[in-house]
Amino acid sequence: MKYWRGYLTAAILAAFTWVLIQMGQRYTTLVDMVYPYVTRAVQGFLTSWTGGFDFLVWQTAVVFLAIVLVATLVLVFIFRAKVIRWLGWAVAAIVAVVLLHTGLYGLNHYSGPIEDDLRMDMVDYTQSELEAATVFYRVQAMDLAEKISRDENGAPAFADFEALAQVTGDSYRTLSREWSFSIFGGDYTPVKKLGWAGLYSALGKTGVTVPLTGEAAVNPNIPDQGLPFAMAHEMAHRLCVARDDEANFSAFLACSVSDSIEYQYSGYFMAYRFCISALESVDAAAAERIAGDCSQLLLDDLDRYDRYFDENRDDQATRLVSSVTDTYAEATADEEVRYSSVCDYLVNWHIDQYVEEEEVEAKFDPFDETQVDLSGLVNAKPQEEPAE
Repeated sequence: MKYWRGYLTAAILAAFTWVLIQMGQRYTTLVDMVYPYVTRAVQGFLTSWTGGFDFLVWQTAVVFLAIVLVATLVLVFIFRAKVIRWLGWAVAAIVAVVLLHTGLYGLNHYSGPIEDDLRMDMVDYTQSELEAATVFYRVQAMDLAEKISRDENGAPAFADFEALAQVTGDSYRTLSREWSFSIFGGDYTPVKKLGWAGLYSALGKTGVTVPLTGEAAVNPNIPDQGLPFAMAHEMAHRLCVARDDEANFSAFLACSVSDSIEYQYSGYFMAYRFCISALESVDAAAAERIAGDCSQLLLDDLDRYDRYFDENRDDQATRLVSSVTDTYAEATADEEVRYSSVCDYLVNWHIDQYVEEEEVEAKFDPFDETQVDLSGLVNAKPQEEPAE
């Protein structure tokens, strides 16, 4: 029996994890009312501690645990202990980490959709509305592409990583205070540089957020035009916006309200990429027509961004990571919750913020001479005071 204690412990911890997930799926209203605020406070506490280190605490912990794992396995062989016993406790340790992650952060996947917090009405849009939104984001990106700094080769040349990282918190603070989006309240400690950046480039990853240490980190090697957006995306995760497409939309909002021209360009650049990609899957001819009107600067920046990942991606490793993340997404998905793509949010935001404003009829004012002829009315204008 003693050889199976590790497996029994792992089974018990796995059962607790399953119960937490079931409770999150069943009591979504309660989760939405309480859990995000509690976890946001926990993330703020963890970030205030780990933010004092220049390096990533979780990466250091991974290295330490890997050394411990190898060392204990070596001791198992030296003392001729049972490998099956060692394996059981190793599995139990992994399951314990999963349980801790689920309790401290994972249930955010079952909170209400972000449109409720942003007071957005999500509607089913037409292809013409998708095309209109794509054109809008393209025009904004083209305009901003003319204004950003560039190097001698014409590539975007933004401020250094640390300077850019300082801006992200200001953007979310604006959304929280000036736009009254309380979902973006929290700790705004700057994101960190992601160690082993080459590995993450091979995996096609722009950043990683680890809730167990409250650290959001971004791959510093990605092209500059995508860097501010990636920073805003990872900070959104740390602010407990768990679902990936919601974090993408949050990143766009943060970039769009920023005072930094670099953040604005990164936000509209990525918004156009998302929308044109969605349009290609619906009507390739329409997407080609809209893309054909791009400025050369924007086309070059799109090509540089895509080429970076194409040249650095390891397809086998990417497929492996995708299978793991897809499995996690399926395990934590709630079938009763409607999930939207980032394009759905972007199109609806365009409709809500721009199209509907243009269609609102001017309010009738009977004293507005541009709307009514007031020349025949004696009291239409204030009478002049009689001269003394």
